[in-house]
Amino acid sequence: MSRTDARILIVDDYPDALEIWALYLRALGYNVLTAVDGADAIAQAEQQLPELIVLDLELPGISGFEVARRLRRDERTRHIPLIAATGYSHERQLSMAREAGFDRVLVKPIEPETLIDAIDEHLDSTCSVRQPNRFGGDSAHQNG
Repeated sequence: MSRTDARILIVDDYPDALEIWALYLRALGYNVLTAVDGADAIAQAEQQLPELIVLDLELPGISGFEVARRLRRDERTRHIPLIAATGYSHERQLSMAREAGFDRVLVKPIEPETLIDAIDEHLDSTCSVRQPNRFGGDSAHQNG
């Protein structure tokens, strides 16, 4: 999957951070959707079915933790990789994020290369699971 094919939903209630990340990812060729709160994140995820979601944990209304739990319970969205982008750095909150269903937790401030590496890693692994090979089977491969 090329970057221009990948829809990424970025969710953050801080408008400047949301705008900066969206501009940066678009400049790299991603198709970026944005949401400013948990309810908007859930609605966008259900309607747009992005290939990946980068989600702040501290959101007004519905927290990022609850957004993740709801998306994991929904058959339509449970497969979408979730990356938590959080200012929390205590092990308890990080553990809660993993339990809520996040695939990866990144602690703010996040270096741009770190976020891109995480996004690409999840998109590559999702793509390798879904792409049939030329013989009609799955092209997924095992690491390790």
